[in-house]
Amino acid sequence: PFRRHVAKVALEKLMLDGRIHPTRIEEIVEKTRKELESELENIGEQSIMELGIHTMHPELLKLIGKMKYRASYGQNLLNHSIEVAHLCGIMAGELGLDIQIAKRAGLLHDIGKTIEQDPSPHALLGFDLAKKYKEKHIVCNAIGAHHEDIEMETPIAVLVQAADSISGARPGARRESLENYVKRLQKLEEIAMSFEGVSKSF
Repeated sequence: PFRRHVAKVALEKLMLDGRIHPTRIEEIVEKTRKELESELENIGEQSIMELGIHTMHPELLKLIGKMKYRASYGQNLLNHSIEVAHLCGIMAGELGLDIQIAKRAGLLHDIGKTIEQDPSPHALLGFDLAKKYKEKHIVCNAIGAHHEDIEMETPIAVLVQAADSISGARPGARRESLENYVKRLQKLEEIAMSFEGVSKSF
């Protein structure tokens, strides 16, 4: 998805420029790629600022920025990860756990999905990335365990799994099949029809 975005922006620039020949195409694509890659770190920094998380490895910030260009079941990956981080922070606060660590683990839980062309489970890829960039073990474990690929060692790991499920399952978060959508509408109509005096519902 990121490469596709680079191609889109490069095409727009080439159309405006009007000079379209092989050398110019390569030049514009490379320039666009560099511009957008430098923007990735800014997106990552904005995300951690929004969550009140302090300092993170620049490479992780770039990968967070890359999440903006990915989707999971129709749900934007960066928005989902920020939502999971907020939910983790709220639940950690209620339980008297470290809110910063919970938010950090929530934000990074799907970071493995930014690694392209690797068939390994994304939770384990994320675990390895977090470890490589010196994240605390509690954060690494929560990332690796959110789909139970490794054993959960702390309550934070449980919170990340719960927040991930809440974010993905809320109505409207993800694309759903037409069949499920129609069934949901029929149930709503049935509820409306169950009231005395209602003769028709749409």
